[in-house]
Amino acid sequence: MSFVQKISVHLPKIHTMTPIKEKQEKARFDTRLSAEQKQMFERASVLGGYRNLTDFVISAAQSKAREIIEEHEAILASERDQEIFFTALMNPPLPNSALKSAKDDYGRLVSE
Repeated sequence: MSFVQKISVHLPKIHTMTPIKEKQEKARFDTRLSAEQKQMFERASVLGGYRNLTDFVISAAQSKAREIIEEHEAILASERDQEIFFTALMNPPLPNSALKSAKDDYGRLVSE
């Protein structure tokens, strides 16, 4: 017994600032799922206002993929930043002439 009913929702077109590609290459992705999974996904797609199950699944998968990629990239950036910071801390560069001059200026101001 299915509790999912098909409805049509008409939404206004949303214009974006990103250019639309003239022709996108398409790829196919097939999967098998249990009847319970399909029923749940269909119900969510209807409740979420998606045109069909395919739109819902693609949107959900794309959203989760972006989340995982962003989290991974943040971890890599954080690890890279830590490495740069600790390398600079453990192997500091020698002071240049501008830093030495600033130190001398500060010393003169403090001693007056």
